[in-house]
Amino acid sequence: MNIRRYYISDALVFITQIVQDRTPVFQELQYLALLRTTLQRVKDYHPFTMLAYVFLPDHFHLLIQPTSPSNFSDIMHSLKRNFTIAYKAATGTVGQTVFWQKGFWDHIIRDEIDLQRHLDYIHYNPVKHGLVDRPESWPHSSFVHWQKRGAYPEQWGWSAPTSIADYNWQKSE
Repeated sequence: MNIRRYYISDALVFITQIVQDRTPVFQELQYLALLRTTLQRVKDYHPFTMLAYVFLPDHFHLLIQPTSPSNFSDIMHSLKRNFTIAYKAATGTVGQTVFWQKGFWDHIIRDEIDLQRHLDYIHYNPVKHGLVDRPESWPHSSFVHWQKRGAYPEQWGWSAPTSIADYNWQKSE
């Protein structure tokens, strides 16, 4: 598989990363905390701005903007490698381990409409997966932050948002 990635300076990038075999590792709060800590440490070496996120039991979505010479591939490589090392240490795992699905899915945000659609996708994802009935009920998301900023009205996402009603959910789980 030959993936072509496009790197545009200062671009916003939507990223999806899935755990191998969709194992729901992040339903364990200690491993979710380890992921967040690792992400923060990666940010020290490969600076970026995080605009939005959602962490689900077996995958996550990020909306980031790299702010240094590093690109989003550098960020993801560092995150996946360092998390896997820390996870193996925390669980006492030795030897070869495949924690993540190979690669990750990325999408460069093209305009304001594309940005809103991906924000909505991120924030509605826990509802889509049946984890909660309302986006504000999922604690591992940036939804409440965005709602406080006025980006979402009360009761947004209590039913499928029109902005993503025609979205191909299979493409970027």
